[in-house]
Amino acid sequence: MSDYIARPDHGLAWVTGASSGIGRALALRLVRDGYAVVATARDHDKLVALQHEAQGQTRGTASGRIIVLDGDVTDPRDMERILSAIEYDHGQLCLVVLNAGVYLPVHGEDLQRDDFEKTFAVNLHGVVNCLLPAIRHMKANGKGGQVALVSSVTGYAGLPTSAAYGATKAALINMAESLKFDLDKIGIRIQIINPGFVETPATAQNAFAMPALISPAEAADRIADGLTSKAFEITFPKRFTYALKLLRLLPYPAYFWLINRATGWKKRPLQTHGPGVDKSDKGQSED
Repeated sequence: MSDYIARPDHGLAWVTGASSGIGRALALRLVRDGYAVVATARDHDKLVALQHEAQGQTRGTASGRIIVLDGDVTDPRDMERILSAIEYDHGQLCLVVLNAGVYLPVHGEDLQRDDFEKTFAVNLHGVVNCLLPAIRHMKANGKGGQVALVSSVTGYAGLPTSAAYGATKAALINMAESLKFDLDKIGIRIQIINPGFVETPATAQNAFAMPALISPAEAADRIADGLTSKAFEITFPKRFTYALKLLRLLPYPAYFWLINRATGWKKRPLQTHGPGVDKSDKGQSED
């Protein structure tokens, strides 16, 4: 088993989806902890604003900094480019948090192929596009490393509107569990991060009450603490996420009844969008 725990003196941290939400808050927290953080997202201007904010928080101290390397996680060549830039211009990676994601609500009565393809491209393929070069880099250095995949409690079991999003998050949980067996043997520690509801533009779209909602800053603190622990799973707030763990153990009739009751979903009207309706503004990316 790999007991490796990254520290700022070991090397750089890399956070994807760093321009907003959890990723942005986590990048700032890691900077305060002393890391030089490579921040990646598609929006260059937002990353530069993050860099300036980090400088304001650490001015006059020996703390960390933000290195802006923007790119699109759905493009494997772009992620290879970023890893090359890290290796040749900045140094060694010791910590990777793959956070970039998008949430597009899916309604069974109004299925759109594009919702699934965009979600899979960012949330699943985007992780693979970053994971492969990151693991190769850590193997080549021979000094170990730490990788965390940001999943979600929606990966535990099916929830309303999460047919695409939840499917990708369930895949990430399984991916991390499966890779752990081999990565442990080469000194690379992998973790899975399963937050509950966090107040972001993505969750603002949810058409149901979100219990135990927390801020991105609080989520970042929970994640940062979990990264320094030996836990495989980082999940919070536990009073909510552990309840969902128990729910998934119920027989299906009881599970569906309870979720319908908790969300009021059975009483909600059907979606009325027909073919050809423009839904291009639906969904918010976490990067």
